Amino acid sequence: MSTVTLIGLGVMGLPMGINLVKAGHDVVGFNRSPAKVDALVAAGGRGAVSVADAVSGAHVIITMLPDSPDVEAVASGPDGLIAHAASGAFWIDASTIRPDVAVRLAASATSAGLRAMDAPVSGGEAGAIEGTLSIMVGGAAADVEAVRPVLDSVGSTIVHVGPSGSGQTVKAANQLIVAGTIQLVAEALVFLEAHEVDTEAAIRVLAGGLAGNRILDRKAAGMAARTFVPGFRVDLHHKDLGIVTAAAREAGVAIPLGSMVAQLMGALRAEGHGSLDHSALLLLVEQLSGRN
Repeated sequence: MSTVTLIGLGVMGLPMGINLVKAGHDVVGFNRSPAKVDALVAAGGRGAVSVADAVSGAHVIITMLPDSPDVEAVASGPDGLIAHAASGAFWIDASTIRPDVAVRLAASATSAGLRAMDAPVSGGEAGAIEGTLSIMVGGAAADVEAVRPVLDSVGSTIVHVGPSGSGQTVKAANQLIVAGTIQLVAEALVFLEAHEVDTEAAIRVLAGGLAGNRILDRKAAGMAARTFVPGFRVDLHHKDLGIVTAAAREAGVAIPLGSMVAQLMGALRAEGHGSLDHSALLLLVEQLSGRN
């Protein structure tokens, strides 16, 4: 199996690394917090002390970082992965970043002899733990096929969606749909509670009909219980919706509902809830309804 380096062992990255170990890959991890590296080592991986150390000898490099500046910082400069990775190595950026940044970094990596792909994921922490992530990949078709065994170790739906930057564009659409769905589920739950309906029963029947969706399946029970342990933080979804609204503006596309949800997510963050799960949009619905 391949030697796979994973840079960024957060909520998503660490379980992805553990699944790569379980699949038989030689996994090397690097993270700013050493405790996360220790957790990967305990699961059978290896640790690195720097980006340069992590990518040395790697066949495949995966980055899973919070935002565009983080990926640029890890990828570029004399200490970055582009400078230190072996020629011919595959670089898969699984972060969610701006499409234009993905295109620019892929061009720099290609000039240095790397085979770069943007491959953001969807499925949240549960999908990362279960190895069932949906992965949308931008890059050369041959490169995607070459790394498919690695991607199969962490995801169940892997689709090549076009050239560099396409993966990030599809992920932006994904985040638009997810945020809008969470908002509607939040409104529905507050509406049901106001009418003193059996919320658990309502969720069950709604999930079985045309209103059924993954948010109802995975998030609604926690929302009803006001349990917002982060699988995906408000801070990160706020960032992603900024990517969506900027990209829509550049393309001249109207996203009126998306723009409204982006404002609501920003308001929730401004209320001090940035570290909660994005399903905490329910708190804002309660506040606007005078029910908090």
